[in-house]
Amino acid sequence: MKKSIKIIASLLLATGLFSCNNSEQKNEGNRGALASNAAEKVYVAPGEHDEFYAFLSGGYSGNLTVYGLPSGRMFKEIPVFSQFPTSGYGYSEETKPMLNTSHGFIPWDDLHHPDISQTNGKLDGRWIFVNGNNTPRIAKIDLKTFETTEIIEVPNSAGNHSSSFVTENTEYVVAGTRFSVPIPQEDIAIKEYKGKFKGSLSFISVDPEEGHMEIKFQLIMPGFDYDLSHPGRGKSHGWFFFTTYNTEEANSLLEVNASQNDKDFIAAVNWKKIEEYVNNGGGKKMPANYAHNIYDDKTHTATSTMKKEVLVVDPLEVPGAVFFLPTPKSPHGVDVNPSGDYIIGNGKLSADLTVHSFDKMIDAIENKKYDGEAYGIPILNFEDILAGTVKQAGLGPLHTEFDDNGNGYTTFFISSELVKWNVETREVIDRQPNYYSVGHVMIPGGNSREPFGKYAIALNKITKDRYLPTGPELEHSAQLFDISGEKMELLLDFPTHGEPHYAAGIPAEIIKENSQKIYKLAENENEYATLSPADARVERDGNKVHIYMTTIRSHFTPDNIEGIKVGDKVYFHVTNHEQDFDVPHGFAMIGANNAELLIMPGQTKTLLWEPKQVGVWPFYCTDFCSALHQEMQGYIRVSPQSSNIELSWSLGED
Repeated sequence: MKKSIKIIASLLLATGLFSCNNSEQKNEGNRGALASNAAEKVYVAPGEHDEFYAFLSGGYSGNLTVYGLPSGRMFKEIPVFSQFPTSGYGYSEETKPMLNTSHGFIPWDDLHHPDISQTNGKLDGRWIFVNGNNTPRIAKIDLKTFETTEIIEVPNSAGNHSSSFVTENTEYVVAGTRFSVPIPQEDIAIKEYKGKFKGSLSFISVDPEEGHMEIKFQLIMPGFDYDLSHPGRGKSHGWFFFTTYNTEEANSLLEVNASQNDKDFIAAVNWKKIEEYVNNGGGKKMPANYAHNIYDDKTHTATSTMKKEVLVVDPLEVPGAVFFLPTPKSPHGVDVNPSGDYIIGNGKLSADLTVHSFDKMIDAIENKKYDGEAYGIPILNFEDILAGTVKQAGLGPLHTEFDDNGNGYTTFFISSELVKWNVETREVIDRQPNYYSVGHVMIPGGNSREPFGKYAIALNKITKDRYLPTGPELEHSAQLFDISGEKMELLLDFPTHGEPHYAAGIPAEIIKENSQKIYKLAENENEYATLSPADARVERDGNKVHIYMTTIRSHFTPDNIEGIKVGDKVYFHVTNHEQDFDVPHGFAMIGANNAELLIMPGQTKTLLWEPKQVGVWPFYCTDFCSALHQEMQGYIRVSPQSSNIELSWSLGED
């Protein structure tokens, strides 16, 4: 009897608790993840569009993914550093040069931090820049076409982690090394790390009209690890801030040996002062070998150029250009609020958030309030630059973004939560759990002077029980929060491809009207373009065969080809004659050991095929284009290498 009473009491208590929670949710605006209006807030009706584009780094996929907010629908995967069979990127002859480096053809990288171009500190939606973390590279994606149009390799670098963030007029995109290395590289004992290894911070200029990139200068820094970065804005425009860890300069067991110092640094770099120094002839040219790859929209072709030198700058030669801001402890993210007044250091081994004052920093510099130096670079006094701390905000702070109401939103990896706090008062306003082990947070425009402040996405590192199991690996979890009210409301979580390290968000209306729908056939300047079916042909040059082919719903011209021999190198130059939006054609050849092609309207792409066997082999369109898609095919007859069969092909009724 007593046992029954206890069970009933427990049930009543549980019911009461749930009732209180439901009542509390109603009183607090349906905050819970299962609140009745959450689904309504993320629902985008058929035919309607999402309000925001979110660009999520694909981490070890090497690519960038595009999602709609608030729906969480994935719209596109943009190939950047990795070969991509879906479109033939990195496989077609036109795009292979995009993946060229000083180490040869590298068809993969670890893409981390996208950042959208800005004008006067506002997102302008022209380009998005991303970093390759492994083989150091910076890439530019043109947001007219959502295609990668430029990749520049970064010499004297390794890790390339504190990248690729842009200044408020996109004057520069930076590429900071994570790993310090010998500069220039040499055969040296690793135990000689301390004092002999160096870091580099590369400032890559961006042409304001076309967006073309060039390495303006590299700042050669002490041999710390440079983790993340963000530009000054507003009053602090002209400065760039980089977190460091391993100021101990350890080279083994860093989880222990690089966590000894109570404080590491944020490196404050006055890039305008260095720019003036360089423009007046300062710095020195250093031999370097790095690739610069550019894709031309008119020729639909990439070219790769190997550069042979880079301009390097010793910070000691530019007094007043570089300072160290002490920051506890092993800081990971560094973030600057929209007005540029505060520099937030997220010490991942600290329970507090450190908020430095830009005004106090300038005062400390002008009055030389130093606390020693590191390799000749002044260390500012901690108390003199500190605006305050956010006390006991959570465990393991990583990254901060900002809304349009003066609030910061910081992720805490260890306590696995997103915390909202007031930048001026440094008081915690709200906190929401993340599932699980959150890394970055993104607010559309949260890394600019004018955040949009409606949504925040938490990018979680571990998924565990959020989705149905798919073997030992799951996609990562992104969680969408409504931040329009005082309290954050979890609306949705959705899987993301690869391991997103950061994201960038922008209102769709800024981009969508400028989105390119087709390539005008008359403007196609590809040297192998076939602008009329009457010009379709097959030409032999030794063992190289060039097939000039056109495609339109629903046939190829030519569609039957004879005279190909085993051992030939056959180049299919396929031009899509469609001029309607969203009518690509595919091309696939049996036995091709690269990929298919996906050719956009008005575009030309080239596939190399090397036949190994005698026979008659089909090719076909891989992209469903019409009711007669299945009829869109052709044949190639392959004869022995000794054959004397002449080239022939059919054109329409021929």
